[in-house]
Amino acid sequence: MHMDRTLLEKLKIGEVGFHKIDNKPDTSAAIELRRAAVSELTGTKFSHITNYSFDVEKVTKRNIENMIGAVAVTLGVAGPLLIKGEYAKGDFYIPLATTEGALVASAHRGCSVITACEGANVRIFDDKMTRAPVFRVKDVIGAQRLVEWVKENFMRMKEKAEGTTHFGKLLSIEPFVAGRNVYLRFAYDTKDAMGMNMVTIATDAAVDMILEENKAELVALSGNMCTDKKPAAINAITGRGKTVSADVVLTNEIIQEKLKTTPEKMADVNYRKNLVGSARAGSLGFNAHAANIVAAIFIACGQDPAHVVEASNAMTLMELTDDGLYCSVTLPSLALGTVGGGTVIGAQHECLSMLGVAGGGDPPGANSKKFAEIVAAAVLAGEISLIGALAARHLAKAHAELGR
Repeated sequence: MHMDRTLLEKLKIGEVGFHKIDNKPDTSAAIELRRAAVSELTGTKFSHITNYSFDVEKVTKRNIENMIGAVAVTLGVAGPLLIKGEYAKGDFYIPLATTEGALVASAHRGCSVITACEGANVRIFDDKMTRAPVFRVKDVIGAQRLVEWVKENFMRMKEKAEGTTHFGKLLSIEPFVAGRNVYLRFAYDTKDAMGMNMVTIATDAAVDMILEENKAELVALSGNMCTDKKPAAINAITGRGKTVSADVVLTNEIIQEKLKTTPEKMADVNYRKNLVGSARAGSLGFNAHAANIVAAIFIACGQDPAHVVEASNAMTLMELTDDGLYCSVTLPSLALGTVGGGTVIGAQHECLSMLGVAGGGDPPGANSKKFAEIVAAAVLAGEISLIGALAARHLAKAHAELGR
């Protein structure tokens, strides 16, 4: 392909911005020009980021700006994992995209343990995506008036918000007041979409109505009471995205055979590590490494990796039973989707297809719920394996043996 050296030099000196050259002469040429400019500016020879199989026309329209290539992440599989959910039923093979050695092996062992103990039960208890604009009013009297107006006009705002989307449904608006600052936490059912774009657009429409009929000033469409992509107790307590729990009872025999430890040791590790240790640290997450599993699945399946922050709020419990160990994990704020975003990119779509959740569900929302149940069960597998390894003092040994 002939490269426009004149345009390349303009890119290098900043006379032309990276974003200005799309479609000049076409998308592929623009990518190559940007890559050449960065290569010459940084003295880096690119021989790997040029390898990709997705449709550049599609991804540059909806997924990426200033594209120069792609980064490949190694992909492993764990399973089969037997799941007994309301949406996810049967054996599943879990795609995990990670560069952390031993993670897939650990998850695979956890899947084996759960499957040998008749599978994991999984249930979803809440499903909502939130957006919380912040308004400034004159004083606390004005704040009370705005809160009351919102309560009285909820159905009108619901109609306004839902007019912007085919699938989204406004479930509630919860007010939070700090002096003359009023935060309105809008919560939506977004069906199979993770829904951040959907709820942002819908809330913006409802905000117009608020401003037209109240003495209030919109400060920001997102006031951080949502709370999106940041550690926040509100997500751990009231939920955001899917609130989902998974559990299983491990038998003494399986614990001894596959984890080389005892129920008593695992329960003690979980109590002193995940519960007491986390409390002492002031953590919002009471788990061993839930973020590890969620991140690997999210990267494989085209999710927004930043939402691993909310997912890390998970709580892991282990309690002795008469003949084994009860294990559970609860994720209060698991934000994911099977349509939109990165879910349509080739490799990510294939990973979702592995799980039987690619695209929209029938009825709408069924696929994202199934996906959430699978993620929760996989997190449970990861927790069981790591707690088992710590109880047996195998963690360092496993990393050393695998050369990590």
